[in-house]
Amino acid sequence: MGLFDFLLAKKQTASVAKERLRIIVAHERVGRNGPDYLPMLQRELLEVIRKYVNVDAEAVKVDLIGDGDSKVLDISVTLPEQG
Repeated sequence: MGLFDFLLAKKQTASVAKERLRIIVAHERVGRNGPDYLPMLQRELLEVIRKYVNVDAEAVKVDLIGDGDSKVLDISVTLPEQG
């Protein structure tokens, strides 16, 4: 590996790290602007779902997605496989 190859590899790594940081910052901004009731809604949904199915806390995701002038509540539940 030559000197220039080393420098080029480092630049690619830096650009990947920069892109990952950009994604994290964007995700944090979306979370900060979300309503305060979303974490409580997620906990309550988890409690109700657990009455019927044994799931982890990570199985229920609640997000608020901007759709033009309106907002959409996106609820995703990952159910365990039946076996």
